[in-house]
Amino acid sequence: MRKQILLTTGIAALIGLGGCDAQNAPKDATSSTAVTQSIALPAGINKLATVTKTEGEIVIPFNKYVLDNGLTIVLHPDNSDPLVHVDITYHVGSGREEPGKSGFAHFFEHMMFQGSENVADEQHFGLITESGGTLNGSTNTDRTNYYETVPSNQLERMLWLESDRMGFFLDAVTKEKFENQRETVKNERGQNYDNRPYGLLRERVGEALYPEGHPYSWSTIGYIEDLNRANLNDLKKFFLRWYGPNNATLTIGGDMDEAQTLAWVKKYFGGIPRGPEVNKPEYTKVTLDQDRYISMQDNVSLPLVYMAFPTVHANHPDEAPLDVLMSIMGSGKTSLLYKNMVKNGKAVQANAGHSCGEIACQFSLLALPAPGNTLTELETIIRASLDEFESRGGATDDDLERVKAGIISGMVYGLESVAGKVSQLAAYETYRSNPDGISDDIARYENITKDDVMRVYKAYIKDKHSVVMSIVPKGQPDSVVKADTWQRYERNIPETTDETSLVLRPGVSDFDRSVIPSPGKNPSIKVPDIYRVEMKNGVSVLGAVNDEVPTTTIQVSIPAGQTHEVIDKLGLASLTASMLGENTLQSSAEELSNELQKLGSNVYFGAGEKFTTLRIRTLSKNLDPTLAIAMEQLTSPKFDEADFERLKKQQIEGLKNAKKNASPMATEIFNKLVFGFDNSFSYSNNGTIATVEKLTLEDVKAFYGSNYGPANAEVIVVSDLDSAIITERLEVLNNWKGQSSPVAAVKAFPELAAGTLYFIDKPDAAQSEIRIGKRAMNYDATGEYYRADLMNYNLGGAFNSRINLNLREDKGYTYGARSFFSGNDFRGVYRAQAGVRADTTADSILQFRNEINAFRETGMTDQELAFMKSAIGQRDARAYETPNQKLSFLSEIMTYGLDKTFVDEQNAILADIGKAELNSLAAKHLKLDEMITVVVGDKAKVMESLKPMFENIVELDENGKPL
Repeated sequence: MRKQILLTTGIAALIGLGGCDAQNAPKDATSSTAVTQSIALPAGINKLATVTKTEGEIVIPFNKYVLDNGLTIVLHPDNSDPLVHVDITYHVGSGREEPGKSGFAHFFEHMMFQGSENVADEQHFGLITESGGTLNGSTNTDRTNYYETVPSNQLERMLWLESDRMGFFLDAVTKEKFENQRETVKNERGQNYDNRPYGLLRERVGEALYPEGHPYSWSTIGYIEDLNRANLNDLKKFFLRWYGPNNATLTIGGDMDEAQTLAWVKKYFGGIPRGPEVNKPEYTKVTLDQDRYISMQDNVSLPLVYMAFPTVHANHPDEAPLDVLMSIMGSGKTSLLYKNMVKNGKAVQANAGHSCGEIACQFSLLALPAPGNTLTELETIIRASLDEFESRGGATDDDLERVKAGIISGMVYGLESVAGKVSQLAAYETYRSNPDGISDDIARYENITKDDVMRVYKAYIKDKHSVVMSIVPKGQPDSVVKADTWQRYERNIPETTDETSLVLRPGVSDFDRSVIPSPGKNPSIKVPDIYRVEMKNGVSVLGAVNDEVPTTTIQVSIPAGQTHEVIDKLGLASLTASMLGENTLQSSAEELSNELQKLGSNVYFGAGEKFTTLRIRTLSKNLDPTLAIAMEQLTSPKFDEADFERLKKQQIEGLKNAKKNASPMATEIFNKLVFGFDNSFSYSNNGTIATVEKLTLEDVKAFYGSNYGPANAEVIVVSDLDSAIITERLEVLNNWKGQSSPVAAVKAFPELAAGTLYFIDKPDAAQSEIRIGKRAMNYDATGEYYRADLMNYNLGGAFNSRINLNLREDKGYTYGARSFFSGNDFRGVYRAQAGVRADTTADSILQFRNEINAFRETGMTDQELAFMKSAIGQRDARAYETPNQKLSFLSEIMTYGLDKTFVDEQNAILADIGKAELNSLAAKHLKLDEMITVVVGDKAKVMESLKPMFENIVELDENGKPL
């Protein structure tokens, strides 16, 4: 999991591993700033605490209540946007599972979306999507939560939905639903673990780090054999044990009438009986008697070494100083691992982490070697870096200042959305029995001393044993750090002896639950006010005020993207952007990183198709020094040869790693076939291995000199500061000088060999990646492009679209399937895609074809038309809440020369469009005989089943060239 208040980088950037959800473990509840509230409470609801906010205080105001059945209710009224976010968190995750029954908590999360006694199969998704909302659920080691963000008039309906699956679920569970979701979970494991480079790292480390039977010794997704062994009765028992209201927290934030909300909560949840009592998990210290070296061969391009030490548990007094140690060792360019491994080119990536759960934490150090270096050498450097921390005297004043600034800024950024605030409240209540945890967190980190950090280093790391994992490319077993000293055990699966029948807890209601609550009056939605400014050097500025939080986000779009590259220098725009994050003529990259971290600010450069983007995020009080750093990086890069060689190697290794991942490979090869191998934007932003290997520092300097001027640059700003203040602060842009060059001409697109299957072999792939499509219209906010997007919504644009319901929900072939139109001002595409279980590849393609063809021939139904209009017509209620959402809105206006009234034009089109026009667009744009198919999969497993489906099959290599 990620730290809730510390941003740790991990290895996601290169190897694609995401963390589990943030969480905090429980501690004694304390009440804060209690005040009297005047609303009358419904019978059966008691008030426990109120927290208010004073000026300048970092706190989330809330009122906390409890129902007689034990359901905890936390309400955070916030009428700044016409939406509500509803979260219900159950205090059960994979850490509550029994040996041999791994994956149950996550499996159950899937099952909870399959309908309940009064909610039909798929109706949960349908009702929320139709309401203009979004929804999901997630599971980690210690909790499962379900959440939705909807227009505020839909709140009652959300409470009806959530209460029905809490209290009226089991009678709706069927064998068919059970088997379908079992297959979906298997597909999720295949896509995110088995079929992903380094995807089994955490599972293998957990097995070695924790004793057999420890609930953290298996991954949240669980083992396939345990999922196969599970039966419907097991699932029902799990529900009855853990899904009672007394083990749940209902948290609601947003635009609500609190008295009415409580009345609805009482109505819908009050008749659900308590479940069994739930005790908090007990912490047992984990120790290792020796270093455990483990290894595995994987389909990767670079080996990896990962070292994990057992430490404490979340909210233990030593957790916070261990987090500081983590930051010193391996967070960013100020860290020891960066200095000793990345800066000198010995590793392409090196990080530290301290992941925590309720009953255990682990301190980790990770590195991927640059070519020419070995895992054994990196392990030696890691251990020497730990020694260096001690020999230099431990933590410095700068270290503590950086971490503490990161805490404060992270807290503030987390307040930018209602969903973020609700998530914080729900986590604090679940793990600490007190939603008001922010002040405690700030205090515990601000009180850390240098002695604390040295103390925990000596207590948990120095001379302590760890798990050391090597992941090496297949066929290279000798490149591990050391031969394995610990072997995976044959798991001891207990005999199932509990034959007791289920004791149900039927809920009661004094109203007709089968009646879906009607939504209230649609909320009034206001598009953000915008302002325009022209700087003296011609830079255009478009801005909007967001006065809910004291933050500023700035995006500078410089016409220096892929479209300015020549085809033999692919990746140059990306490499140049990376160089701007390194040394400048005035400062080292480490000095700038140190200052930014102490400001709690982020400055990022990245290249896309048309633009290189400079992204700035800061607390508004720190805007001036943050802008000064950003402008220093933009206008006076040093272009150091050592930086160039290091970043070039990293880019090449990233490209090699991407070749091991079937999903991006399939998409890139599809783009090359559709838009041509001689158009730069057909390729990954990072170019190709062959072109990047030939790039020189002089190429970077020339690209920068030709493209990084202010001409045609665009700036968008979202801030709590008004336009006058922003204009004054942005005066620094007038010091920006430089040249710009025209976009390279788009080469003619190739003629598609429609009906052809292009196949790329990926031996041993657990899944096949499928792409079906063709070129389509360029972007047009209010033209045929927009109308075609409306047409596709029911076919493949929503979770409960025809394609996804068929391939995921009905067949269980995939974790998700979609189709969409995508375009800009010079290219457009229509594509349907999914990663599917290997043995279903041929039938998945057939199902795609059947759905696309049926939609083209018969069009949508009246019900689908109404659904699409309702869903899209109401989703603007959540479109402009956060700074990032406002930034996206401004970017669309700026990039395509729109006025903000384009939203009104779109709404008018949506209201007036009918089936005839939409079905005509389907007939025009969904012609299968104009489309190609790309599959990346295991030829040995799937080719024979594909041959009867295609007259023309072309086998390609990993670069898209014919074999």
